[in-house]
Amino acid sequence: MKSGLRRFLIRVGRNWALLFLILMLTYFSIFGLGFFSLKNYQNILVASTTTLMLAAGETFVIITGGIDLSVGYVMGAATVIAALVMRDLYNSGVSESLSILLGCLAGLFSGIIPGSINGFLIARLKVPPFIATLGMFGVAHGAGLILSGGFPVVNLPPSLGFIGNGYIFYYLPEKGFSFLQRPEMERTEVRNLVGIIPIPAVIAAIVLIIFGFILAQTRFGQHTYAIGGNVDAALRAGISVSRHLMIIYIISSMFAALGGVLYVLRFTTGSSLAGEARMLDSIAAVVIGGASLFGGTGNLKGTVIGTLIIATLETGLVILGVQPFYQFFAVGIIIIIAVLIDQFFPEMIYEDES
Repeated sequence: MKSGLRRFLIRVGRNWALLFLILMLTYFSIFGLGFFSLKNYQNILVASTTTLMLAAGETFVIITGGIDLSVGYVMGAATVIAALVMRDLYNSGVSESLSILLGCLAGLFSGIIPGSINGFLIARLKVPPFIATLGMFGVAHGAGLILSGGFPVVNLPPSLGFIGNGYIFYYLPEKGFSFLQRPEMERTEVRNLVGIIPIPAVIAAIVLIIFGFILAQTRFGQHTYAIGGNVDAALRAGISVSRHLMIIYIISSMFAALGGVLYVLRFTTGSSLAGEARMLDSIAAVVIGGASLFGGTGNLKGTVIGTLIIATLETGLVILGVQPFYQFFAVGIIIIIAVLIDQFFPEMIYEDES
């Protein structure tokens, strides 16, 4: 009996975040008017993509026992860089599609610079991750403001929002399905148009599947967990800890930059403050998803669940008419619960079942 109860508690402990997400979805679907709909669920997915990108990079960092406080403003700077390149190329006569492509690439690869600096400070100069990334927090914030002049970057190519606000399929009752583009329709038919599978969610899913495989199934992933579990043991095992940490912080910043690119595609603007409100949410999502702040544990599947918990909570409370201030209160309580589970029941959650 005790053995059966223990196995049950292990399962609950390992999957408490998923169970909590299911309970929230059920509660809001019953009591929230309009919550239970395809459109709303897809809106939650789209709204969570930028936070999810920040959280995915943060997952790699936290597994190694570090933290990256700069991701929010790295994302903001990436939106500014991407938007400026798109606008200036398009205004100089470059084709719209090429301007958008080059702008996205510029925004994405802009993440290499802050990631490399963070990695160098932490891995080579042994600066504590909190201090190093807090410094980059300010540098990236300032860079975004200087490049943008303190104002959002606007007047971007007209069709920019196609990807960020588009769907894989469209369904119009009178005309059936169409792929990647809206069917021709009258103004009165717009309200009947249904988008299915948001493009930003598909992009995020592809990236997460690739890096989830890297983390779970490759030597790189094994070394990441080893460093977080015991850095001295990792050194004795022949792992190049400094080199590995450099790559980890570059990955984190590039995920933040990708979040910035998705932001530009969705909102058709660049803003140095784009990721300001999502930095703490990204860390919260990783912790809620089961990663330990002491390092050595965590995975991207848990991070996805943690991100969806925050997004669902925010949307559900708005639909119920709860004041936004209570969202911070609720997310804080969930974080405390996650940390308590990690603090007091680590053996139960992380040990292998026999």
